[in-house]
Amino acid sequence: MIIGIDIRNIGKKRTGDEVVFFNLAKNLAEIDQKNEYLLFTDITEKNTLDEIANRLGVVGKANFKIISLRTLNRFSWNFWALPMYLKKNPADIYHTQYITPFFVSKKIKIITTIHDISFNFFPQFIKLADLFFLKILIPLSLKRADKIIAVSKFTRGEIIKYYKINQEKIDWVYNAAGDDFLEKNVSPAQLEEVRKKYDLPEKFIFYIGTMQPRKNLALLVEAFGKVKEKIPDLKLVLAGGKNAYNFDKEIGKAIHRSSLSADVIFPGFVPEDEKAAFFRLAEIFCFPSHYEGFGIPILEAFVAGIPVVASDTPVHREIAGSAALFFDVSNSDDLAEKIYNLFTDKNLRQEFIERGKIQARKFSWAKSAERISDIYKKLSA
Repeated sequence: MIIGIDIRNIGKKRTGDEVVFFNLAKNLAEIDQKNEYLLFTDITEKNTLDEIANRLGVVGKANFKIISLRTLNRFSWNFWALPMYLKKNPADIYHTQYITPFFVSKKIKIITTIHDISFNFFPQFIKLADLFFLKILIPLSLKRADKIIAVSKFTRGEIIKYYKINQEKIDWVYNAAGDDFLEKNVSPAQLEEVRKKYDLPEKFIFYIGTMQPRKNLALLVEAFGKVKEKIPDLKLVLAGGKNAYNFDKEIGKAIHRSSLSADVIFPGFVPEDEKAAFFRLAEIFCFPSHYEGFGIPILEAFVAGIPVVASDTPVHREIAGSAALFFDVSNSDDLAEKIYNLFTDKNLRQEFIERGKIQARKFSWAKSAERISDIYKKLSA
């Protein structure tokens, strides 16, 4: 088969989206020497393309080729650049995420991965222009797709329920902690180097991800303020793109209300090669989201050996099992209590660290790549 994969997010600092397609392509390169893979990107700078090829491990692999297509924007990619390429160079399968390409021959089987459909439940948190296209293009894309892949059983159920999709058309393939993260051995010297570089405190609660309103970070700040009254030297580190257009303004308001401006640290985007150090330096990882499609950082915290407090949502229960402490998503007192207990009860802390390590072993990109490969085979049969 000739299989095309959309890897445009690799190198774009897109957090979860980038991790998923990077690890998928990397692991397919390790297990498949038979099929031909075309990895499509809109990056044109040679050094960056060479770096991506090296990171993916496809240098010297005859059946893997990175295809760089210059385009004005993501819409011209789907409407023109990619369809024109595939018209001249047909593939058997094309695998993308969310929006499928238009004007592509029906002979090419289209797969789309859906990470979550939060925009349907929290439209007030989405830029109007983006929401307009999502509401119009996602239904069309799901209709055009020959196969839909959700990243969890929860997300699969949400898509079926919301879009009335035939169950046979949609499958699920779990995400996992990234291979780079798993393979990262961080020495004590490197830990201190990262601590000094970002001026990280000795004791801190950690969050990493986007700063969108649905991430519920204002409630985390409020709960942190309550815990800090009992543990004065505690800090809160919120890592991610603070300047994104949909940054939650309630975070700043919560910081101001509780006079925590000196105690909440925003290190910005954390590169993959430094992320493991952040986790290992933290005392607790907190993931307070209202809604997620999966939740890779939970698994990263498990791997790093730090306890996790997560909002009590169906997908967090699915991914974390009994390895996290869950709190009422709208109750800052409940969150504060769970954080405080993990700090002060050493036995409880160690119990959840051990549970996390066991839970993390249930997920791997090698297993997920095998499932994806099976989906490709069945679709082309």
